[in-house]
Amino acid sequence: MEGNDSEDEEFGFSRNYFIAKELGGSGKKSSRKLSDIEPVDEQELRAAACSIESKHEKEIASLLDSYKSLYPKWVFELRCGFGLLMYGFGSKKALIEDFASTALTEFAVVVINGYLQSINIKQALIAIAEVLWDQLKTRRTPSRDFPKAQQPFSSRTMDDLLAFMDGSHSKETDCFVCVVIHNIDGPGLRDSDTQQYLARVAACSHIRMVASIDHVNAPLLWDKKMVHTQFNWCWNHVPTFVPYKVEGVFHPLILAHGGTAQSAKTAAIVLQSLTPNAQSVFRVLAEHQLAHPDEEGMPVNNLYSTCRERFLVSSQMTLNSHLTEFKDHELVKTRRHSDGQDCLYIPLATEPLRKLLADISQ
Repeated sequence: MEGNDSEDEEFGFSRNYFIAKELGGSGKKSSRKLSDIEPVDEQELRAAACSIESKHEKEIASLLDSYKSLYPKWVFELRCGFGLLMYGFGSKKALIEDFASTALTEFAVVVINGYLQSINIKQALIAIAEVLWDQLKTRRTPSRDFPKAQQPFSSRTMDDLLAFMDGSHSKETDCFVCVVIHNIDGPGLRDSDTQQYLARVAACSHIRMVASIDHVNAPLLWDKKMVHTQFNWCWNHVPTFVPYKVEGVFHPLILAHGGTAQSAKTAAIVLQSLTPNAQSVFRVLAEHQLAHPDEEGMPVNNLYSTCRERFLVSSQMTLNSHLTEFKDHELVKTRRHSDGQDCLYIPLATEPLRKLLADISQ
């Protein structure tokens, strides 16, 4: 009897499943689309997100406090040559920084924020090498002097920097630089070449690494050699349930569009990182757009002629390289004039454009 009851129950579930599928398929589908949603200004959306009241603050603080008992164990693992990899739900930035500031006082610490959209890995290696050099100089013995004149780290190759970090420069076996990487799986560090360099850094004799991951597929970034030989991870499950407030600032919001003020601010930051000549070329285009607001843009030939007269470019190729840079950063766009010419324009309204020119002129 029990066998028949279980068979009837299973048949009932199967029958109900197909009935539900049939009813669902015959229903009228909605004509609404995601593109119909009107995006909110990014600044307004971020302000609204910041105003959300935090919950379970006492419990989260108690959880973070409980991890402090693990600090001596983590330091011991670092001294034994392992790397520390923190994973679990919630931002681990505050936890790792507290660990570094309280338990790693005997180490020099270099912090890399992997949650940033772009990171120059060579600049990071140069910073690590310079900190290590300072550490070695302070711990040198009278019988072992270091050369006073040496090639600057900024002019060395990546292999030279890695060789320096891995070299036997000091009899001190306890001279380490601890590299803290928030989100080693972040967008600025996610490519294969960068991960290979980080693995080689972690394998250096004078380096110890503490890192965090948040992406579910982060372990797929590494092969067996990187995990067990180079990074040599000790995996630590440390869920914090802390909101990703700092990390989230650098990621675009799905239901937001960049407001005019935000676009102008971003453009100013990009322009300040470009060469003075590139800024001057952009200024020529902006001044033309402000002087002729009713036109569709400035023809490329006219821009070249003006820039050539002001000795800003020496050839069409030079101008094209500047324009490529502008277009890559979405500072300048192209549209077809009624007479067939390609015209360049800056996708900003008059007032933000005036403010942008004033900002880059300072």
